[in-house]
Amino acid sequence: MTGTENTGSEHDDAAGREDHEPARPRPWWHWRQLTRGRVRPALAAAVAGALLGGAGVAWQAQAGPFAADDRVCWGALGSGDVATLFHGKTDIETSEVPISEDRVGSDGPSGWCRLKSPRGHRVTIQAHQLDARFGGAGDQWADEYLSARLTPLGGGLLGMASDTRAWLAVPDGCLGRADEDEGPVVIDMEAGWTVYDDEVDTAERALLARAVVKLVNGFMAEKECEGTIADPVDRMPKPARFLDEEPDALCGIKGLRLPKAREGDLSLHRPLITRGAGPVRTCDRDVLFDHPSLRLMTVEDPRLAALYQRLSRAGGKRFKTAGGEGGSGFVRDDMGLFQAECQTGEVTFLVRARDAERPRDIRALLPRYVAAEAHRIGCGPLRITLPAPG
Repeated sequence: MTGTENTGSEHDDAAGREDHEPARPRPWWHWRQLTRGRVRPALAAAVAGALLGGAGVAWQAQAGPFAADDRVCWGALGSGDVATLFHGKTDIETSEVPISEDRVGSDGPSGWCRLKSPRGHRVTIQAHQLDARFGGAGDQWADEYLSARLTPLGGGLLGMASDTRAWLAVPDGCLGRADEDEGPVVIDMEAGWTVYDDEVDTAERALLARAVVKLVNGFMAEKECEGTIADPVDRMPKPARFLDEEPDALCGIKGLRLPKAREGDLSLHRPLITRGAGPVRTCDRDVLFDHPSLRLMTVEDPRLAALYQRLSRAGGKRFKTAGGEGGSGFVRDDMGLFQAECQTGEVTFLVRARDAERPRDIRALLPRYVAAEAHRIGCGPLRITLPAPG
């Protein structure tokens, strides 16, 4: 099973093997995927106002070839768009929950859409507000959708894409800027299992990038927001490739290195680093089930800062610093994080390990990583001193 599929029938045959692989961990919101209701569109319209758990939810599904005037995924994709995603195949089953607001809680708009080929290939689409709650799924989402394998959509868009994942935030001008403790509303797409190599299929990436733009444009039209987002594909950078790094330049950052006793641990795991200017710069190495053994990430877009605002409540020693722009952070055995107010807004610097077996690495890397990245983006100087361990 791979993260890229061939065209035509080979594409579907390869994707079909996904059903025989062990199930990968799912973020909490994927519980809806367990539902297999089949309600015809006419009936779905009749039950659109029904309440489930205090929120209005309408189900609709369709199987078989599309009619010429069929539109799916909240009316954003036509039959031609779906056929393009499935390399000309038209016998695609669809099911979706319309985008709606939570009438009881504080969650933003949410809904999902699934497209499935009889040959096993699936595309799952979600509209949701990024979960920034303490104990929520924001960090799980970041593992997949902020990984170094994705490249920014460019043009000032808050979004990224690879050959198996794509996401795009609804522009602020449509819904208004989210509060600092709330994540933006995004539409994201999952198109199969990702084998974590650097062979990203740019043709597949283009399909997902164009589709996620169509989905957001459809959402904006439904909300009667002005403007449309243009095709981003021509401005996207080439995919990231594994980096042959120098011993004293971890993740390509001069002067950044692990304690000598641990340098050999990562010698065989070359890093993959985000290419192109965008919302994040991520350095990942040795990824298993979407979780890198070590991730160094700079979240430059303040709209994503909410994903990490509340992590400090999950344990760890807090610290603050003065000088430059100042800021605050925390450190614990598996993670170090520092957030600073920069000229462009809040920036998050993160060093995270897969488990709690690397406390020395976290403490050795975080201060130098913050200083180097702050210098790169013009924020600072930032010099942090960590609290004593123990």
